[in-house]
Amino acid sequence: MHKYEITIKENHLDTFGHVNNATYLELFEQARWEALNEHGVSVKKITDDQIGPVLLRVELKFKKELLLRENIEIRSELIDRPNQKVMKVRQEMVKSCGEVACEAIFDIGVMDLIKRKLVKLEGVWLELF
Repeated sequence: MHKYEITIKENHLDTFGHVNNATYLELFEQARWEALNEHGVSVKKITDDQIGPVLLRVELKFKKELLLRENIEIRSELIDRPNQKVMKVRQEMVKSCGEVACEAIFDIGVMDLIKRKLVKLEGVWLELF
């Protein structure tokens, strides 16, 4: 499981004073990029290798509001591999009190950026979460 901590800032909020729904996706992506970089998969490596992750599907469940200056932990874990080219990753935003504010399930593949096709998941791609 990969863990990433962040504080909710002013630019994350909507006019209702809580995190904007689209911002949840940005924060989840930020946590995934941290996991990638910690495993040596940088933007430069993706560009050099012409192999990179792509989102195929996402399901979000909003459970609790996230408010200004709340500290949260984003937990990411591999939960399934339905086939050789797709992994299911669950990400949760957990408030400091332990409540889950949002849960997301992502179907993620790895694409050959030249052939524009998914490739078999192996190596570092299975170690990320």
